[in-house]
Amino acid sequence: MARISGVDLPKNKRGVIGLTYIYGVGKSTASRILAENNISEDKKVSEWTDDEINAIRNSINEGIKVEGELRSEVQLNIKRLMDIGCTRGIRHRLGLPLRGQRTKNNSRTRKGKKKTVANKKKATK
Repeated sequence: MARISGVDLPKNKRGVIGLTYIYGVGKSTASRILAENNISEDKKVSEWTDDEINAIRNSINEGIKVEGELRSEVQLNIKRLMDIGCTRGIRHRLGLPLRGQRTKNNSRTRKGKKKTVANKKKATK
């Protein structure tokens, strides 16, 4: 099993798909990494040699922010938005969607489970 950037890559997947298990590496980045190191995209992770794994590991370490470093950078960016008090920062703070979506009916993913509010009871005459 190949271990790159602290992530165990699945053995039975193709190389391009296996590399996407690393946070910060998508399909296009994975195919670019494999092309730089002259490794076939159709080759499974279990078929990689130690030299190929080391070459991939080196190219990821040199050129790309991945895993913990990238996660911390994203969190710092969100914290900066919240500190300066811009619209996106305020919506992060309130747990609402950021990019202009409607919130009357949908956005359950961002707002969480429904919080039912009871109606006022009518006074009897």
